[in-house]
This record gives sequence, structure tokens and C-alpha cells, in this order.
Amino acid sequence: MERDNSSAVVCKLCGDAFTLPEGDGDGNLPRVLLCGHIYCTSCLVSIQCDSVVICPECEVESTIPEDGVYGLQAESRIIGLIYTAKMNKMKSLRWDRPKDHRRIKLETSTDMNANTEDMEQSADIDKIEKTLAQAAENLAQLEYIHETLTTGLAEQVKTERARLEREIKQAVDKALHAVRKWKDVQLNQLTKLEAQFSTSQEEVFCVQERIKALKIAMQMAREVRRAPSLEQYCTLDKVVETLQAPVDEKSFDSKCITVGSGMSCVFRSEALNQSLSLSLKMEVSNPKLLPPPKGHQPGNSTRKSPCQLAEGSNSTSTPPSRDKPPTPQKQHQESHGTNILSSQGSIPSPRLHRKSKFSGRSLASDPGTPDVIIEELFDEGQEHALPPTGPELGNDKWRVHRRRRNQFVSKTNVARWVVVTHIVNPSHFYVRYVAEKRENETLSKKINHICCRDSCRFTSSDTVETGSMILVKWKEGLWCRANVVEVLQNGCVEAVKACPVDQLTSICVFFLDYGLTKSITIQSDEGTAESSLKPVNTHLRKVGEAENVELGHFVPQAIRCSLKDLVPYDPTKGWSEEAQFEFHSVVDSAAVEMLPLGQDRDFLLVDLRKAPMDQSIDVPISVREYLVFIEVARFYSPVTLGRRPLLYYPPVYPKINTELNAVVSHINNPSDFYIQLVDNMEYMLFTAKLQDCYNTTPAARTDDLNVYCPVIGQACVARFDDKLWYRAQVIGHPGGRKVEVQYVDFGNKNILPVSDLRKIKDEFFALPSMAIHCCLSEVIPLDGKTWTDACTNRFISLAHQKLVTIMATGTIRKTDPLPVKLFESSLNGPPANIAEVLVEEELACFKGRLKSKNATPPVDESALWDPPLELGVATKGAVDAPDQNITREPKEQLLDFQPLLNLPAQLKDLKVIVSHINSPSSFYVQFTQFNSLHERMCEEVKQACALMEPQDVVWKAGMYCAAHTNGVWERGQICSDVTSSNIAEVMRCDHGSKVKLHVSNLRPLPSSLKGSLAVECALCDIRPAGGQSTWTATACDLISHFLTGAKAYITIKELTDERPVPVTLFCCNNMGQFVNIAEFLAIEGLALRERKPRDAVPIPDKTEAESPVNKKQTDGNKKQNHPAPNLIHFPPRSSVAPTPTRPTPAPRTIMSAEKVKTPLYHPPELPVLGHIQMTVTAVREDGLIYARTQNAECQLEYLRENIKQSMRTLPIQKPYTWKSVLGCAIIGPDMLWHRGQLLEVLGGHIKVQYVDCGLVENIPVVHVYPILLCADVPQLCVPCQLHAINPVGGQWHQDAVTLLRELLLNRSVDIEVMELPTDPRGPLTVEVFLDGQSLNRILCHHEHASVDWTVSAQKELSVTSPGVLDHWDIDTEGLRGPEEPILGPFVFPSLPRTREQFQVRVKHLLTPNELFLWPLEGMTDLEVDGETLDEALNRINANINSLPQLTSFPCGGPCLAEYSDGKYYRAKLINFTSVEPVRILVQHVDFGSDDSLPTSKIRQMPAELMRFPLHVLRVKVAGFKAPSVNRERDVLPYSPGWSVKAAMDMIDLLHGDITASVVAREPELTVLLHNKDGELVHLPLVRRGLAELE
Repeated sequence: MERDNSSAVVCKLCGDAFTLPEGDGDGNLPRVLLCGHIYCTSCLVSIQCDSVVICPECEVESTIPEDGVYGLQAESRIIGLIYTAKMNKMKSLRWDRPKDHRRIKLETSTDMNANTEDMEQSADIDKIEKTLAQAAENLAQLEYIHETLTTGLAEQVKTERARLEREIKQAVDKALHAVRKWKDVQLNQLTKLEAQFSTSQEEVFCVQERIKALKIAMQMAREVRRAPSLEQYCTLDKVVETLQAPVDEKSFDSKCITVGSGMSCVFRSEALNQSLSLSLKMEVSNPKLLPPPKGHQPGNSTRKSPCQLAEGSNSTSTPPSRDKPPTPQKQHQESHGTNILSSQGSIPSPRLHRKSKFSGRSLASDPGTPDVIIEELFDEGQEHALPPTGPELGNDKWRVHRRRRNQFVSKTNVARWVVVTHIVNPSHFYVRYVAEKRENETLSKKINHICCRDSCRFTSSDTVETGSMILVKWKEGLWCRANVVEVLQNGCVEAVKACPVDQLTSICVFFLDYGLTKSITIQSDEGTAESSLKPVNTHLRKVGEAENVELGHFVPQAIRCSLKDLVPYDPTKGWSEEAQFEFHSVVDSAAVEMLPLGQDRDFLLVDLRKAPMDQSIDVPISVREYLVFIEVARFYSPVTLGRRPLLYYPPVYPKINTELNAVVSHINNPSDFYIQLVDNMEYMLFTAKLQDCYNTTPAARTDDLNVYCPVIGQACVARFDDKLWYRAQVIGHPGGRKVEVQYVDFGNKNILPVSDLRKIKDEFFALPSMAIHCCLSEVIPLDGKTWTDACTNRFISLAHQKLVTIMATGTIRKTDPLPVKLFESSLNGPPANIAEVLVEEELACFKGRLKSKNATPPVDESALWDPPLELGVATKGAVDAPDQNITREPKEQLLDFQPLLNLPAQLKDLKVIVSHINSPSSFYVQFTQFNSLHERMCEEVKQACALMEPQDVVWKAGMYCAAHTNGVWERGQICSDVTSSNIAEVMRCDHGSKVKLHVSNLRPLPSSLKGSLAVECALCDIRPAGGQSTWTATACDLISHFLTGAKAYITIKELTDERPVPVTLFCCNNMGQFVNIAEFLAIEGLALRERKPRDAVPIPDKTEAESPVNKKQTDGNKKQNHPAPNLIHFPPRSSVAPTPTRPTPAPRTIMSAEKVKTPLYHPPELPVLGHIQMTVTAVREDGLIYARTQNAECQLEYLRENIKQSMRTLPIQKPYTWKSVLGCAIIGPDMLWHRGQLLEVLGGHIKVQYVDCGLVENIPVVHVYPILLCADVPQLCVPCQLHAINPVGGQWHQDAVTLLRELLLNRSVDIEVMELPTDPRGPLTVEVFLDGQSLNRILCHHEHASVDWTVSAQKELSVTSPGVLDHWDIDTEGLRGPEEPILGPFVFPSLPRTREQFQVRVKHLLTPNELFLWPLEGMTDLEVDGETLDEALNRINANINSLPQLTSFPCGGPCLAEYSDGKYYRAKLINFTSVEPVRILVQHVDFGSDDSLPTSKIRQMPAELMRFPLHVLRVKVAGFKAPSVNRERDVLPYSPGWSVKAAMDMIDLLHGDITASVVAREPELTVLLHNKDGELVHLPLVRRGLAELE
């Protein structure tokens, strides 16, 4: 903006200039909106609406004051500029005097000399004349100087008065705004006033508790009055006492509500001066040079300037230099002249007593001299000093002008969110406040705007000084302010303080808003001054006086910080690179929480805390503690945590003198061990859920659960040696980036790396800690102090991981171990007290040295004990231990070798091991009595097949083989035919599970070894829940988790040759009780019991009644007559195999089923070809869409009303034969009648389809009736299938069906009927449009389907659907451009027969075993219509501009794409790589390479080029694969399994004569490559370790 042109300042909305008020006119002043944008008064009046003005630029609403637009704040800066420009113009006119002014003065002096010459007559007339002439000239010069100074003084006073008035008004406006902001903050804090009345809150709480107790007592009294038997469950006297207790008003302090809060808001006038002194100051600073008056020439030797005159009169006074900043001492002395500006006239304001250099009176006595100077943000004397970047920037008082201070809470340790901008080391880094993001953007825009001015460019007369502020180009389009740190001049070795711009070679700057120091090298060409200034202005801009004032309102954004009390791990070496890297990685570019902790010189001492990813974890990550934990830093002084971590609930302790079953989970010594109570299966389900959660966590969420800095006492999830996850708690930091944890559910401790820890989710805090810390209550060590190793080892052998009975003997504090008695389970006789066993073996002694070798437990402690966890078939006087495999049963030793399994004659209670589970209806078991046979079978298979060489066998489904699995040779059976992939699916005959093996691991199995030792079984008497025909994944996973590998008992219900065999399965739970698995699934709601015929009575099975399991139960019941008073019985009949005494069966009467036959409902009325509106009602699993027309919607309402009128009562339910039933009536889940079609009978459920909506459901048979409802009304919904689209893989996947349902269900869409079916019940072929967008394109975009290119061009896909309701007769001829033809697929070349070798040339390589090649024989010069592909492409490239650009981009569509040589070649579209700008990934189909191109380099392909076959084929090279262990550092980014070296070596091997032979054509083209010597080309890669044989 030019200073002499006031109209240059214009409104950016209307373009009119801002004007000042003159006379009675209001002018057109600039006014500021709340968003900060400035517009003229006229524009704001025109856009005002209902006391609100919406900013045209940012659309932020600004509320208009009561006095309208004229009440908005005027922009004083622009007004001051306009006023200054106007005054400067007037001043220049005033100083433009006539040129003959001097001439008049000289004529006057000449006349005076003539008169004097006449009066005096002396001899020295000539000399006097010369003297008088000189005096006259001096007089004229003095008069001219006097007039200039007088005029300049008046103008100077006027200019300075206007400037000071403007600045005073700005300062007052800011102060008023700060006061209003303080007022708003205080009013907002009044919402927390309730916390000040703690006494009233306590009284309210007491009354609420009294009301609650009284309501509970009244409820209890009503229940006892209703049922008097409930009196024994409550203390009636206390209830009556509560009901009769009087209410005494005096017991409640009602006076507390009359007491105030004690808070008040007062105006402290005595502190006003001190407050204003922090923001408003009077200061005498170095005077600025004003523009000299016109005609004033300070450089004239004949005339001295006013400054020179002052120097002549006062030689001891040295004026301050304009080019050099004052020294700190001078700044300090000048600052003593500051005074306070008072807003009240009664407060005196001291005057300045500085003497004037031009007059004898003081400035204070001059009425035209202002006595107040408002302090600017940066003092004039410090304009070249480095702005502060230290802790003062973090101080709220220093940043008060930016309104960041919280006026209500002024604490130094208030946490704020910051972003780390630059890191030198953990003790020196810079941060920026996140809350100042908008102000940072404003500053950046202002700096970029300043840099666009021509006045900010350096000229040849400018110099760059150290400490000055300049603007530096950070990147394209972004400028930042910086301070000059170091300057290097051309020809100088060392840095200089100041340097001319045209001699600048290098400059080092410090970015004030980022904290970064950067060196910039200026490479200027020797030549003219303009050429040397061009590189300077490319990187730098100067900051003038006006720009310095503008930027002075913004403090430096970067705050210099240091992590408090943190020193390097090795102070002698300083901060390591690892420390800087770890600090940067944990902070990254995300916002962190900064907690100020103090100040040290120029640094703000802080701690940074990273917010936890998991919101359930309340403890943030302290960056200081993290650096200390990973051992890259140390604390100089201890640090305390600000928050306590979440802890587990303490374990539930057993009641005193109560016997409970438990398992000893961990033992340190007899006085320090842990137990787990055995009460239910809740913890097992809890553990399974824990494993599923942490083992199946996606990789994207793994970082959210990682623990970076574990805290002592923190709850977490830790991995144990078995690779499973368990709940744990951090108890120590042993160092070495490891942590010590204690597993809270077992009690054991472990030291593991921090990478094996995960954050625990809230749901896993639900259960308390399962491990109870215990000690033996009766014994102490032999020496009374420490336990011997022999005693501890014996105690471990007796109790560790075994089922025991415990009894607590006392209560203790939660931190002490619980004293318990421990009894060992036994099948023979009473249980043994483990403490007494230790005493008897002289490994411990009783407390008080009371030894008793033959001590027996008291009478009230004798009991019968449950069998152990794994109950075996025991002989007399011996117990079969669960894991004992050395001693075998006598029958097992006498078994002959038999490859086939012969089931034993005894079918009841057979001991088995569950080897594999598919579902409750398909699982495999191994009989334990055949264990030796299984081991012998493995040895036989190994001897027969291990030494065989791999044979070329065509493996077919059902063939037996010997499979090498997990290092063991086993019998197997092929499940399906082996394809070219050479991967076979094999079922392990002796286990039942299926594995996938390479054919090299298979051998033919001798016929003498064929057979199986595993039996496929199914649980009888149950069926899947929910009316499904298959078992749910929950039921399968549950029994697979608990039964795989477990020992159990089965009873075969019926021995047939069919598989699976129906059985009843029993297994022991943690309490040693036998559980019927079928009953367990039914109780858990995962299965339903099979219904028995109504009149059928089960016949008791004698063999079942006498089975070993039931016999044990009978024996246990007989022992109830034992004289011991307290007996622990075996489980009741609900948890053990049922063996009741069943009644004699009554005569059975079988009801015959009624034969019913119903036809289908009439087929739907099909719409005509064309567009029609239809409502989608269902989407089937196979992608078939059911929809109703608008006419059918109206008929549906009529149909429902007719059905409701006709079906007023339920028909009689009878047994029907459903084989001949097609149409039916259904009672749906909404309890309304619907018409349906029977699809399948599933036991007690029937699979039906609602014919009027297409939905398919499984309905209980009692809700289906074989009758037709409104048989004359046709089916209302029409099946539809999508036109010209193929699902991926040939069938619709679940994700695609889910997307279809989300888009279509219950939505009215536009459907274009493309083809009618020949069968009236068949599906229509349709095209569906959603808001004009084709559904086919949506599915192709989500990669659920692909376009069927075989459809002819006449049936091409429509982009938008025409209007359905409105038809306009509009002539569109000439408006639509030519449509792109849809081209068919590329033609693949014919290949030689399998195993036949042919010459090839490799054109492109993806990986060493995936490449693109071209057969050379018969395909090189293939001609179509007399020309080859190269000739056709050359002809088309010669006139390529005639081909239109591509406007439709279907995935896989053909096109012509430009290559790097500037020519166009055949290609196909892959996908979009970027949107802004638009770039498309294409593949050159004749070369195999990919390229990302803009749309301008893609053209439509002529149809004639589609007739040429492809010149490249993508193949997979068989015989080798990527190495399992890649030792090369550089890998292919798109295929990390292969190294770059392997790819480069493979390229070298493919040069020369290469022949190929086709190995397989499906599922992908696979070949073998040979070199000219006939060897496989990949063998050198295998020998070098860059690949492995496949």
C-alpha cells in the first residue's frame, strides 16, 4: 500500500476504498468481524440479517450489537494508515513553497547594504560591504532553517499525537476484551460452585441414606406380612426399630443451607497500578526517524541538519545508533523512565524529566508533547535481539495478550497438549501448543502474504546482520520467520557480523516457530547485481519496520523444553543416538500431554505423557519413565507417579473350617504356596476367551495393546512359556528391558521381555484373582527359620498341580498368607494330612514341637474322597495314575498285530482318548487298550516306507498312503484328487484329523497295513439348537477346547457298520465328577435333547446298569452307611450317567401320520421389459434378489386383511407326512399368518420360504400347516438376478451378500428388466440402479464381481437410468457425445501340449518364480488382415491424436497407454492409484510391465487391435520357492519373501536361449524353464541359498 494514496486500501468484497468521516458524513470505515476478517461498513449493512452477519469468506456467524453494524469494532490499524497517508499528502503540499523565496531575501539584504554604504564614509567600505553581504546570507539561511523547523515541529507533533491516540485506543480495546474474557471464564466456573457447600452435601447424603433404609425396611415388612415364613430370613426387631424411629428435625443441620460459600468478587483499586504496569507502560525508547520534509537536504555541506546543530551545541551527548542495538546497560537505564497509565484521572501520572536538545524547557512542560508511550511487544532497542524461546513462552503471564491464560485456575503444573516440533536430545527439544493451531495458521498466512510484497525483496543496498529477523522459505508455498545466527561472506573464512546481500554465500538461521536451526547455501552467479540477488530472494525475504510491527503481535511458537531430572544413561558419553531415536519414536508427530514441572535458565522443565491407546487404561505413558525403562536415560532424582494403576479384585477367600476342593498351582515352600479353588467351569471359559482375544488380535490393533513403559503394580496380560496369555501384575524391573511379573491366577513369578506384555481390557477385570496365597497352618521348619530343599521338594511331589482338599483355619490380613490344612486325595481309606506326612518323614515339626507320628485326623474330618482328575480302570490294591503309561493292562500285552480296529465285545464304559473333534456329531476317539498296537503300527509304517524313494504316483481320493507328519510316519488316506499344486489333503487314519502335505511326503502304503485305529463317533440323544441342521461354531469350539486329547469313557449305543457310531461320552471335570457331555451341551443351551415318542417308554439296559462307572456310583451310595458323620458323596444323577430303575414298559400305541398334498402358489405376475420401480424384500445367500412391484405392494395389504379375516382360530395340529407338501401356511415370528413354500424337513423344524417376500427361515413344525391361504392370489415377490456380471470365484461371497442387503433391503429402487425367464417361476434378468448409479458398478468397485464382457454391445451396461415417473419430449440430438464401444477380452495364444518344450523369451520379471514370457515358435510374425501387430501399432501411433481419450474406466478394460518412449501400446486398466491428481494403474499386456499414468495418456483402443493375440503370458516357474530363512537385507517390497539379489541373479540366468515346458494349466499356467544345456535355470539360485526346492 502506498502511503500517499489513501484510496489504495479497499474492501476485498466490494472493491470500494475505505474512507474517513468528514463533516456530517459517516464515511465507509473498515470493521472487524468475530472471525477476524475485515469488510467495509456498506458491505456489512447489505449482508446483515436478523442481527447476524455471516462472513462471506469463512461463513462464521457474528452477532451484531444493539446499535447495529456501526457498533462493530473499527480496524484502527487501517484507519491509522489512511489518516497517515492523508496527512503526508497535506504536508508535502505545505512544504512546496515558491522557488524565489531566497531571491527576495537576498534583494532585501542588498538594499540594506546600499543604505549602510551611504551613511558611513570610511576607508574600509569595501570590507564592510563584504561582511554585510555574508551576514545577510547567514541571516537568510537562519530564517529558512527557522521556518523549516517550525513547520516540521508542528507536523511532528500532529503526526505523533495521531499515532499515540490510535495505539492508546488499540491497547484499551485489548484490555476491555481481556476483561470480558475474564468475566466469561469466571461465570463458567460458577457451575462448580456446588463443591463449595460440603456441609450441605453431607446433610443431603445423610437424609438420602435414611430414606433408603426406611424404604428397604418398609419393603421387608410388606413381604413378611404377605408371607410370614420369611421372618426367619430377616431380623424383624431391627426392621420394626427402623420403621418406628422418629424423625427429629434437630438432628439435621438445616442452618447449613443459609451459609454462603465465602467467595466474593471485589475490585482491588490499590492493585490496579501494578496490574496495568504489566501490560501498559510509558517508556522512553530510541526515537524513530520520521520522513524529512520536502526540500530538506541533510547532506548539503553548506547547511547543517538539526542533528548536526545539536552535536555542535552538546558534544558530549551521543545519539543512539540506528544500525546497532543498544547495550543491555543502556536498555536498563532507559527502562527506568517507564510510568503507569491510569484509567482514572485521580491517579497521578509522573512526567518525564528528559531535557530537550533544542530548547531550555522540558518535554513535560510542552503541552503538545505526549506524556504516555504504550509499550510494543518488542522494544525498539531489542528489535535485533533473539526473541525468547525458553520457559517464559510457557508462562501464561507472558502470553496474556494471546488470551491463553486460565483466569480461574493459575497453577504451574497444569497439563497441556503439545506437539514436539524439533528434537536435539531429551534435554533440549521444542514444542508447540495444540490449542494454538488456528493462530499458527493465521501467522503462516500473514507471513506468506508479506513475502508476496515487492518491498520485502532484498536489494543490493541491503545488508544481513547477525541477530536480525528475516523470512526463510521452508518449502514451496510456505515461508517462516527466523533469526540470523551466522553469516558467511564471500572471500571470508570466518563468520562476519554483517554482510551485504550481494556478497552472501551462506547463512545459518533459527526458525522461531519450530526451534530448528538450518544452514542455507546461496549459490549466486557472478555477473550483474540482479543475478546475484535472485538466489537470495529465492530463499530469503527481509523484514521491514512495518512488517516487524505486524509480526510482533505473534510470539515465537516454539518453546524450548527439557525433560526434568533426566540425564544420559552414561553421563561421560552424553546422549546417544539410540536415546534420540527412542524419544522421537515414542513422541512421533502426535499430540502429547505436557506437564510443566519447573524452570531452569532458558529451559522449561516438563514431562511428556503419551495418552494410552486403550481408553480403559487410566495410566498414561510417561516419556521420562519410558526412556529410563529402556535404559537410555537415568533419573537425577526420584519421580513419583501421579496416578495409581488399576488393580485386580482380591481373591475370594474360603470360609473358616469349610472343606473345599482346590488345586495347588504354585509352591515356593510349605509356608508360601498358592491354590486355586475348584468350583465351576467359569474360569475355563474365561481363559478360553482370553486366548481368543489376544491370539486373534489384528496386526493393525497390536500396537494399541503394546505396553511401552510398565509401572510397578500395573495389571497386564503376559505370555508364559507355553505361548499362552495369562493375567499378570508387574512387580519389578530387573533391567535389560525386562520386567518381572506375577501371574495372579497361579501365583508363580517370571521375568520376561516387555514385548511379551499386553494391556488388559476391562472385561478381564471381571473375575477376581484366582490364586490364593496360603501356608500350612500346623507346621514350621525344623530349625524354626528356613525350609530345607528336601522338605520343599517333598511338598511339591505331594501337592503340586494335584487335586487336594483344603480347610482354612483362621482369618488374616489380605497381605499375609492364609493358614490352611491340606489333605491329599486317596481312593483307599481316609485322606492324608500333608502336614502330618512331612512331620512323619522328619522334614518338619508341629508348632510347639508337638510330634505325633501316628496322628490321625479328628473324627469330624474323616470323609470319602472323590476320584482323581483322570479316573482309570484300577485293579485291586492299585491305582492307575492319570499320566502313567509304563504299566499296561494284561490284555494290552497279549494283543496280536491287527491293522484294522476290532471293537471289543463289551460296549459299555470303554476308556478312550479323544483325538480329534469336528463337531458333536463327528469326532474321533482312540481306545487306550490299543495304545501298544498304535505304537507298533507307527514302527511298521516307518520300516516299510521311510526308506522308499519318492515315486511319481497319481494320488486319487480314497487311496491309502504313508504320510510323514511332524517327523513321524503315519497311515493316511487321500481326501481329494491331487492337482498340479502337488498339495494333498490327507486324513490321518489313526487320529481322524486332516493335514495338507506335499506329495514328496507321501509314500504308497502296503496293503497289509491298510486300516484305521480311530473310530468316528457322534453324540446321541441331542441335536443342534436354534433349529439349524448344522452345529454352531460355539458348540464345536467349546467341546474341541475341553475334550481334544482328554481321556474319557464312551458307551456305544448301537454297533453298526455305518459311521459315525452313536455313543454316550463321559468326562471328568475339575472336581473329579463324571459329566455327560451331551447333557452338558444341552444345559449350556448349545444343543437340544431329541424328543421321545409320546407313548414310548425306554427299556432298562442291564449292561448299562452294571457298567463300571455306574457301579462306582452305586458303591459310593452304599458307603453312606459309614459311621463317619460328615460324608462327601459322589455327584448326583444330574451330573453322572443316568441309571434309574425304570418301570415296565406299557403297551405302545403309534399314531399314524396323515398324508397331505398341497400344490405351489401361483407364479408371480412378471413385469414387462423396461424400467420399473420395485421394492427389494430379501436377498438370498446365492445373490438372488426378491422384489415386489408397486402393484404387488397394494395387493399385499389386501391379502393380509383377507388372511386375518379367514384365519381366526388355529387349525388342529396333527402328524403329517411332509413329503408331498409344497405350499403351506406359516405363523411367523410376528405371530401373524404368512403364505409359504416348504423347502426341507429338518427334524423338529421345517425350512420354508415366505412366497410374498422371499425370506427363508427354519420354523418349528408346530408353526407350519399344510394348507393354502388365498390360493387364487399369485406369489407377490419376483426373483431377480443381475445382468452381465460375474461374482468373484463363480459364487457370491458372504461380504458381497452383506453389501447387497445393506444397499437394497426395504428400499424402492429403479430396475430395468433386461430379459424374461422361460419358466414363470424363474428369475428375471435385471439391471438395478441406486440413485442413477448402477449396482453392477458398485459391486465391481468393491471387487465383489466383474463385468461379463461376453455380453454384446447391444446389451451394454447403462450408466444412468432414465426417468420413470416423468417423460419429457426433449430433443437430445447432438448433445450426447459418442459412446465408447465395449470391447471383448484379449485373445490368448495357443500353447504347445503339456511336457513339450518350446523356445521362449522372457519379457518381464515380477519375482524369480513369477514372470512374463512369449513363445517364439509360430507367434513371432502373426498377421491379421495382412499386417502384424507392430505394423498396426505404428500406423495408429502416426495418427494417435485422432483417437479419443478414455472416459470410462472399467477394471480390466482394454485401452492404449503411452510408454516412456512416447508411443502407445496395448494395455488394460487395473485400478486408480490416486484421485488428486487422477492417475490410473495400467498393465501393458504385450510386455507385462505396469505403469501409473494420467488420463491424458490413455486412449480408446480400436477394435481391430483386439484380434491380435497377446504377446506375453504370465506364468509361474515350478520347482523352487522363496527360502524359508532369508539372510539378505534388501528384499522386494511387493514380495518380501524374495531378496533383490535373487531377482537380479534370476535376470542374469534368463539371458540366452531359454526353453519352457508346460507343467500345468490350472489353477494357473505353470512351466519349467531350461537353459541351453538342458538344465533347470533355477538350480544356481538354490545352490547359492537364494531359493529352496519346492
